[in-house]
Amino acid sequence: MIWWVYLLRCGDGTLYCGIALDVEARLRLHREGKGAKYTRGRSPLELVYREACGSKAEALRRERTLKRLKRPAKEALITTGRP
Repeated sequence: MIWWVYLLRCGDGTLYCGIALDVEARLRLHREGKGAKYTRGRSPLELVYREACGSKAEALRRERTLKRLKRPAKEALITTGRP
């Protein structure tokens, strides 16, 4: 199984980071208001970045790293694939 770490751009311009086995299915849940509490009411949601990870543990570590990045570094990651 491939775990993914992903970034969503919310309608208010903020970025949300999460992990999932199926990013498209997870995005549907977010859009239906059944995903993370943070994304509820922040539509429209746009998938702007995803990165494959070898395991759930690796995806969780990468998520933690991405969440600690400052916004300019996250935007650089989205644009270039490198923070």
